[in-house]
Amino acid sequence: MNEKKSFSLDDLKQFYGSSIWIRHPINRDIIFTEGILYLAARAKAMWLLDEIVLAQKADQRLKDEEFQVWTLSVDRSSGVLRCDDGNKNVILEKVIEYTDFPEPGIRLYFTDNVIMLTSEY
Repeated sequence: MNEKKSFSLDDLKQFYGSSIWIRHPINRDIIFTEGILYLAARAKAMWLLDEIVLAQKADQRLKDEEFQVWTLSVDRSSGVLRCDDGNKNVILEKVIEYTDFPEPGIRLYFTDNVIMLTSEY
């Protein structure tokens, strides 16, 4: 059976800037962009946003970091989620034991309580 892929990183090229802001349901102080909404829906990756949002409350180092780069690296069905300060200084790293994220990885930005695609910065 040939299953068509429902998401590709190329799909995200249409997003730059943002005119729509969505409040995250777990922490309503954090918002995300329309590109992130598209990513979460098409890649079935709301869990990725939840990880970023929950980490903001759980780790004091993140509270002190104004600009964060979040990188998901996927190898088959597992992955590693890293947060750095934009200068490759790793702040947090978490092993994701299982993921069905459809691409080998993605990089997102978090600043001023907004999660966004790199093209939306």
